[in-house]
Amino acid sequence: MKKLILFGFLFSLPLLTAFTFVAPGEITINPTDLSGTTTTTIAVSDQEIEDLAYMREEEKLAHDVYLFLYSRWELPIFSNIAASELTHTNAVLSLLERYGIDDPAKDLQPGEFKNQDLQTLYNQLITTSSKSLADALRVGAAIEEIDIRDLDNAIEASHSADIQQIYRNLQQGSNNHLRAFAGTLEGYTGSPYTPQYLSAEAYQAVMTGSNGNGQRNNQNGNRGFGRGNQP
Repeated sequence: MKKLILFGFLFSLPLLTAFTFVAPGEITINPTDLSGTTTTTIAVSDQEIEDLAYMREEEKLAHDVYLFLYSRWELPIFSNIAASELTHTNAVLSLLERYGIDDPAKDLQPGEFKNQDLQTLYNQLITTSSKSLADALRVGAAIEEIDIRDLDNAIEASHSADIQQIYRNLQQGSNNHLRAFAGTLEGYTGSPYTPQYLSAEAYQAVMTGSNGNGQRNNQNGNRGFGRGNQP
């Protein structure tokens, strides 16, 4: 039974008039560029199918939240990273199409999700991130932390080189996004971001860019967004 971890953000931060916006470093992911991986069609496992479907909607959730936050706060970091997340979710879509897996996000509008855990989470994130800009930046950082953790689990569970390659590319993007949100939050509040879902060591590795694709970022190996976690 999948259970949902809900975000319990209780923030009390002064509004500062001067702060620094950090432009997110970004990578380019071409969903159709799977060069260097096997071209032989192989069966994917039930776990890989589940993970691909989930990651498709999880990346959509990030995109949709950031689009909303840009409309709410008009901060460029949200629109920039939303554009990146669209590339991410389309990269996962390319894998769904390659393996003939139904797209759970087909015909869904922004803020709509087939996975009801993600729907509930989206609704809560929108409420929380609407309270203040600091809350919004913390929500962004938390989304990226959990994305990194879920991708760790998905990489470990996959035996397909092309799937692993896309996941690693997505994780590199999430590392960049986490650094951008954390840096912008610190510039705004004057206080460093405290990781909520990664261990201190894993978070520091992301911040310094020293975490390689083979290094697990999970604090305890559990799924983010409640996939196997206790609420």
